[in-house]
Amino acid sequence: MPESNFVDYVKIFCRSGKGGAGSAHFLRTRGNPRGGPDGGDGGRGGHIILKGNAQLWTLLHLKYTKHVHAEDGEGGSRSQLHGANGKDVIIEVPLGTVLRDAETMDIEGEITEHGQTLVVLKGGRGGLGNEHFKSATNQAPTYAQPGEPRVEAWKVLELKILADVGLVGFPNAGKSTLLSVVSAAKPEIADYPFTTLVPNLGIVSYRDHKSFIMADIPGIIEGAAEGKGLGLRFLRHIERNSLLLFMVPCDTNDIKKEYKILLNELKKHNPELMQKKRVLAITKCDLADDELIKAFKKELPKGVPTVFISAVTGKGIQELKDLIWKEIHD
Repeated sequence: MPESNFVDYVKIFCRSGKGGAGSAHFLRTRGNPRGGPDGGDGGRGGHIILKGNAQLWTLLHLKYTKHVHAEDGEGGSRSQLHGANGKDVIIEVPLGTVLRDAETMDIEGEITEHGQTLVVLKGGRGGLGNEHFKSATNQAPTYAQPGEPRVEAWKVLELKILADVGLVGFPNAGKSTLLSVVSAAKPEIADYPFTTLVPNLGIVSYRDHKSFIMADIPGIIEGAAEGKGLGLRFLRHIERNSLLLFMVPCDTNDIKKEYKILLNELKKHNPELMQKKRVLAITKCDLADDELIKAFKKELPKGVPTVFISAVTGKGIQELKDLIWKEIHD
């Protein structure tokens, strides 16, 4: 996916339709010149609705859609005819889209399933016609209800990628290389930091035609939770992952320290991330011999399943897949 095509945050102005007015009509025919009230109800104003679409991966199609207006309902008419409802506006969004109020930033709903709908703003109800207000003491009401007014508000749509596994690591930890090896994804790969500027998704094939989705998140640096580097913008994508795969290269100075820094950044961003399952992969192990790997094992952080891998030679890749599958479905 080209970098410019990935949009995970948009702010739009929404306006629902107003309800149509009820009719204050009276029946008038040649045989009945003074008939009773027969005014129909007004139609409902159009809603603004979000709808999940599993074929979408970005909010790009909404980047330049700043105003979304639904149709107004039509007024009622003679012979108790109901006014037409205003046409709803349905906004299709990728799974993992969060709806927020632009002023308070409170979450108002989430789209997580294909076909799921969420009403952003309700259209105004149509007014009742005068036929509803006739009674024994008032057989010729001359009034009808007006329709309810439109509702206007600024809304924020925020995408959090849905994936089984999220790759967490510093720039140049080998995340993109791993994704390109285990899936058909083709992320940009280079030997300089921040090659990955947008999240990449890949479907990883497993045994017996099974599969799981892996997300390559742009590299985190120390201080990302405070806004340094690119981490702050993309840390929210990690919130949706079932399992976090921490990746630390074997040529780092201190494996345990680097792992703790990454863990600390996630904790500062959202403490609930600490409850997610974690796996640690020591990458680029084609640079280390068996004796060095044996020494590394003595310095590993405790309490997290660890595997030594090399995306270049394929070392430990199947073992990593087995471990991930076990942790996801345990």
